[in-house]
Amino acid sequence: MSFNYLAFAVPFFLFLIGLEYWVSKKKGKHFYNFNDTISNLSVGIAERLLDGLTLGLFYFVYDYLYKHFAFFHIQPSVLSWIGLLLITDFLWYWYHRFGHEVNLLWSVHVVHHQSEEFNFTVSARITLFQAVARTFFWSLLPIVGFSAEMITTILLIHGLYPFFTHTRTVGKLGFLEYIFVTPSHHRVHHASNEQYLDKNYSDVFIFWDKIFGTFAEENEEPTYGLTKPLDSNSFLWQHFHFMLEMAYAFKYAEGWRNKLKTIFGRPDNINPTYRRVLEQKFVIHKTNKVPSTRFRNYVVIQMVLVLIGLFGFLLIEEQMDLISQISIALIILVSLVNCGAILEQRRWIFYLEYSRCFLTFFISYYHFKEFFNPYIISALAVLITVYFKTLNRQYLRLIYGFQ
Repeated sequence: MSFNYLAFAVPFFLFLIGLEYWVSKKKGKHFYNFNDTISNLSVGIAERLLDGLTLGLFYFVYDYLYKHFAFFHIQPSVLSWIGLLLITDFLWYWYHRFGHEVNLLWSVHVVHHQSEEFNFTVSARITLFQAVARTFFWSLLPIVGFSAEMITTILLIHGLYPFFTHTRTVGKLGFLEYIFVTPSHHRVHHASNEQYLDKNYSDVFIFWDKIFGTFAEENEEPTYGLTKPLDSNSFLWQHFHFMLEMAYAFKYAEGWRNKLKTIFGRPDNINPTYRRVLEQKFVIHKTNKVPSTRFRNYVVIQMVLVLIGLFGFLLIEEQMDLISQISIALIILVSLVNCGAILEQRRWIFYLEYSRCFLTFFISYYHFKEFFNPYIISALAVLITVYFKTLNRQYLRLIYGFQ
């Protein structure tokens, strides 16, 4: 049996997150918030999960473009690797900059900036939508003449580096500040202070910002998050709120010129009142929350199990058939939605639990059907149907303390 050893990146990063938390506590700093950390990890888990399922597709795109449209066929060498890294970082700069200046791209990148904290978990706030968007920019690499093998290797390195720039435990780094993107530079990028907005887009080398006039030095303590804070822990709302705002703006924009601006214009041109309208429509902000944190333990248990599940999924993914992959992926995704919904104290979480139990039963039956008695299964189905409302009420009382 072969294993995907990249799965060990999960416990490695969790160790570093724990180390940063310990260091911050030793320094007497409060760099971690419970709800924020759960939200950050949830976004990152979903991205790792779905990226594992789609990585082969991205490789296919690069390989197809290289074989059919490459101007050159560049062979691996020290100079070609250095050149590939520089070009990759250059393309990232422009992807990242457009991601802040064009609504369509901002709609997939905004998730990365929603956290009002700044720590290693924030680096996990990458979505599959963002991975797809930046692939369009990196698709220039195989056309230039770099093979899919070289591209995927350099993207692993290029994707690893930014993890270490999402921290407040490291100050300025002397002469390195002139060459590389440092935690100080990236703190500026994540800040919502007016003087820091739309600055420091670079990923590895900071000189791109200095060349194109978007550099700012960290002089005062940054305030993190969006200029219009989201104020929600909902996994779904975090992913789709700006897409819905775009759709709403598109619907009510007069004329095609203004409609196109809602897609290709700047994010600050979207009327901020549209979000409030949508929040009311989807009841994003509850006003009847119970003053209890008893559900936190359940969220922690779910998150631990999801992380273990993600590690196992990535480790043996190649050994699983498609039905198993999809079923396990759905169980993890439902769990992530459930965690966010519990933090928001939603009553419909019981339906998520019901769905997760069904998926768990399905994958168990799929692999071990010889251990299942059809009469017992039928009896359980009847009992759940008859006592559905009672189970729902008891479940909410157990999780939230609702009466």
